[in-house]
Amino acid sequence: MDLVLHRTYFKEGTNGALFINYHFFCFTIELPWLENEKKVSCIPEGTYEVVPRFSEHFKHHLLIKKVPNRQLILIHGGNDAHRDLEGCIAPVSYLSGLGKGLQSQAKLKALVSLCYQSFDLNDPILLTIKS
Repeated sequence: MDLVLHRTYFKEGTNGALFINYHFFCFTIELPWLENEKKVSCIPEGTYEVVPRFSEHFKHHLLIKKVPNRQLILIHGGNDAHRDLEGCIAPVSYLSGLGKGLQSQAKLKALVSLCYQSFDLNDPILLTIKS
């Protein structure tokens, strides 16, 4: 499965549109681009492998692998990039501002469900991020 994230950068945060196999799926929110600085910046544009992950805090979510100079970059729920994210990506149903959105948990659950179907079929998931 191919995921493509088209970003729009703003000083206050990064908003995006996530496509699955070339069909719009949801919006995304992230921190602003601050030169890939840990915990305050979104990650660099590029192509990354996505794998399943589970933690007590986030439950089922997704891990973005091999991000340059970063660790534990996740796709997880969050409605405010500055409050909820440290470089991760949050899917949202609606954008409500720069780096802000609504109904993230519902979109995360739907995204994880689709991804887990691919994982069950041993179909790798690649995320391409571009502006």
